[in-house]
Amino acid sequence: MMRRRGGPGILSTMARTAVISGTATAVSNKVSAKGAARAATVQQQPTTEHAAASAQGEIDQVKSQLAALQAQQAETMALGGFGAMMAQLQQLVALRQAGMLTAEEFTAAKTRLLAG
Repeated sequence: MMRRRGGPGILSTMARTAVISGTATAVSNKVSAKGAARAATVQQQPTTEHAAASAQGEIDQVKSQLAALQAQQAETMALGGFGAMMAQLQQLVALRQAGMLTAEEFTAAKTRLLAG
């Protein structure tokens, strides 16, 4: 066989170019994927914070309703008799409006209260 003199042949140059190009593409794709993942994380963070703030607001509202009901119950104990029954009815209405009692539960509790 005859040896060639000079630099690398055309096939070896093409192969080297293909390897370099493939490596550059792989690195570029990896960097792009990391950037997209980072952007998605940043985008989800405000939504999570908003949901937490909304849930905390609902918890505070339920706590204030509970405190009002407890104060009303203390007042009921002080009134006795008919006043106590009216206060308990008001508590049932408040629980129904807050969504803590279904219509059936409200009716059953009201019936028990008025019956006895």
